[in-house]
Amino acid sequence: MIAELDARGYALAPTRLDDAALAELSALFADWPSGCPGQRIDPARIKGLSFVRHMCAALGADFRPVRAILFDKQDGANWALAWHQDRTIEVAERRDTDGFGPWTVKQGRVHVAPPVSLLERMRTVRFHLDPVDADKAPLLVSPGSHRLGLIPEAAIGDVVARLGEAMCLADVGSVWFYHTLILHASARSRPGRHRRVLQIDLSADALPGGLRWGADGERRAS
Repeated sequence: MIAELDARGYALAPTRLDDAALAELSALFADWPSGCPGQRIDPARIKGLSFVRHMCAALGADFRPVRAILFDKQDGANWALAWHQDRTIEVAERRDTDGFGPWTVKQGRVHVAPPVSLLERMRTVRFHLDPVDADKAPLLVSPGSHRLGLIPEAAIGDVVARLGEAMCLADVGSVWFYHTLILHASARSRPGRHRRVLQIDLSADALPGGLRWGADGERRAS
């Protein structure tokens, strides 16, 4: 799986979550706000979950959760996502550091664009609570695009046309791994269905210049 992940930029884990792990995952979506498409949550909230620890260990190299987002595409919270790269990280507070910027605040959490070398070393994992077929807005990825660094927005269409696209279908409990920089997109989901996903960004790096990952301290949106 690791070789496939590094070569293509994405890979499906060979095993799915068991019933106990699915119960833990389902509990994260309890009391979901009506019409909410996604929620950024404290990575500390999911670090202790056994299935998260197991999947981090599968990558080796001291990977750990540094950002966590819950998604639920559903009626009233259904959206399409154009081709793009994830280019920011969540930090505990703003601390100006060479190579980091611009800064943003998303749902009260401080984010910054880091050097591309940091993003290239990161991985992303998605845990699926619901099955995802072709009509349920599966994540689309462009194989090999993770090796191209930061891709100018004007060039994204040409890159996808050249490298092609792949559809990441899922069963209940499926786990997909990605290089964080891979180009990805998704369409709107068919009405009347849920697509609940826990997405976690992973890193084995410490941040320079006194910066701290959001998972390592109380955040301050200043």
